[in-house]
Parts: sequence; structure tokens; C-alpha cells
Amino acid sequence: MNSSEENAVSGMSAGRSAMRMGPAELVQAAAMARRFYLEGKSKIQIAEEFGVSRFKVARVLETALERDLVRIEIRVPAELDAERSDALRARYGLRHAVVVESPPAEAEESPDPENLGEVAADLLGELVDEGDVLGLAWGRSTIHMAAALDRLPPCTVVQLTGVYDAGTAERGSVEAVRRAAQVAGGDAHPIYAPMLLPDAATAAALRNQTGIARAFEHFDKVTVACVSIGSWEPGISTVHDMLSDEERAHYASLGVAAEMSAHLFDADGRRVGRDLGERCITVKADQLRRIPEVVAIAGGQRKGPAIDAVLRSGLVTSLVTDTSAADYLMTAGPAPKSALNRSDPDGV
Repeated sequence: MNSSEENAVSGMSAGRSAMRMGPAELVQAAAMARRFYLEGKSKIQIAEEFGVSRFKVARVLETALERDLVRIEIRVPAELDAERSDALRARYGLRHAVVVESPPAEAEESPDPENLGEVAADLLGELVDEGDVLGLAWGRSTIHMAAALDRLPPCTVVQLTGVYDAGTAERGSVEAVRRAAQVAGGDAHPIYAPMLLPDAATAAALRNQTGIARAFEHFDKVTVACVSIGSWEPGISTVHDMLSDEERAHYASLGVAAEMSAHLFDADGRRVGRDLGERCITVKADQLRRIPEVVAIAGGQRKGPAIDAVLRSGLVTSLVTDTSAADYLMTAGPAPKSALNRSDPDGV
């Protein structure tokens, strides 16, 4: 056997030796791993206890992972998709993104699965602090969210849009505000007025009515808002369904791709059809942009383009969605600006 062959055999033996741990090493590695992972001791503390360097402790812990002495599992409830959530948060620069599993065999005509509202209710329980002002805009998903609320710190709850309760009269937007305020033990400021009025003059007159004006006074005080997103399609946009065929065609010609709180957006997140806002009882876009935390709840594959458009508007900071929409969003067009910049695409 020549020298090169001897070196090769020697290296192989050394490798096998390095992979093999004797009983004393195994016991020590298990003990160090227990101190670090279960008892929360630092590597320096472990090194002092065992009379070795902290670098030796680091190597032992690394070996314990490699040899399967220690198994680290990251476990979240089955309905939450942690990997998609983190990827979506990073792509859009969101503060929070929570992706839930889409219902089995999701019906295309049924966007915003009800479990989105349940998860959003838990998220609001984390985000809202005592003394906050919580704003709720109309939407089926926000209604589901309010119905699922079981905890909120003391806070004021204000309605951000007028009423559209067709088919949901028993659990509409006013009831959602009342429900949230009841859970929080705070004041409620509902809006007893339609979201869309026949003309700007009627809308202006209603905004001056005492109860509605009182709610509007709280818009600039809102610290956390919850909104829904609609596509420009029948049954998936509140505003679309409230307009005449002629009006729908007009706004479609402007390139509207999404609707949120009666504000219309094109595919790049720019606002279009601003004249419509003059006829609506709703929070202004600039007011939404100043709210520190705006959580959008929207899901379903059909809503993917609309969600993308609104996320590019700079009005939303967090999102609760499902895997169907998330898969679309991860490949939707060029990478957007960070949502937390709150930049207005119209200012570009």
C-alpha cells in the first residue's frame, strides 16, 4: 500500500471515528442538550458546569442535532401554513401575514372562507391594546370575524363604512361593531346609513347628521382597522353589486381591479374612480394610510388579483388569507414595495 492509499484509509477511519460517539460522549451531549433546550441555560453556564469551553459546548450541541439526539419541531395548528405565511409577509413587506388552509374542494363562487374570520379574530386579540380605537369596515369577512371574537382589551369600536346588509340583515356591519364593543367592554360608534348614496349632496348631508358625524370624528383616532377586499365581480364586491350596469361598465373602463371600503384600485394599487367616494359613507383613503395597523381579511383564488392590487396601494399593513390566494400572490407580477412604507402609488 503506497502512502497516498494509507492517507486515504487513515482519513476514512478518522471520519468514521468522528461520526461515532462513545457512551460518555452520548451522556454528556444529552445532559448539555437538556440544560440548553429544556432548562434555558446559556452556553457559557453549561461550559462552566462541565469544565469545558463554550466552543466545545456549541460543537456538542451541533453534534447532538446531527446525530438525532435532539429533535426540534416547529408546530403550529394544522390550519395555519407557517411557511406560506412567512414567505408572503416577506414578499409584500407586511407586518403580519397569516395564511390558513383553504377548505377542501373550495367552491370558486365562495371567496373568504369563514375560518379566515375566526383566525382574524384571534389576531385582533393580539394586536389591540387597552385604550385603542378599533375600526371595522363592512365586509362578510369582518362580520365573520366579529362573530368569532371572544377576547379584546377595553377599547372603543367605530364603524368605518356605511351599511350594506343585503342578505345579511341579521348579522350585518352595525351588529359587528356592537359585538366587538360588547366583547371589549368599550363604546360603540355605529353608522346607521347606507354605504352608497344616489349623489354626492345626499352623502354630504348624511355625514353632517349627529350620530354619523360622531363616528366620523373617531376616524383620525383609529389605531387598528379591519377591512375586507372585493374583486370587481358580481358577488365579490359590495360596491359592484350596488351600482347600475352602466356605472359598473364605466368604472371597469377605468381599469378597476379591486375594491376596499368603497375605494377602487387598478392592478398597480392606484386609486381610480375617485368620484365614487363622494357618494359614499366611508373612511377616506388618506385616513386609512395614517392608521398604524390595517388588517385586511380576504381569500379565495378568485380574489388573488384584487388582494395583490390592494396590498400595492400602501393602505394595508397585515393580511389574513388562505392558501389558494397565497399561492397566486407569491408569483403575482413584479415584487411590490414594502407595505410598511405606506407609500401612495399615485405619488410615484
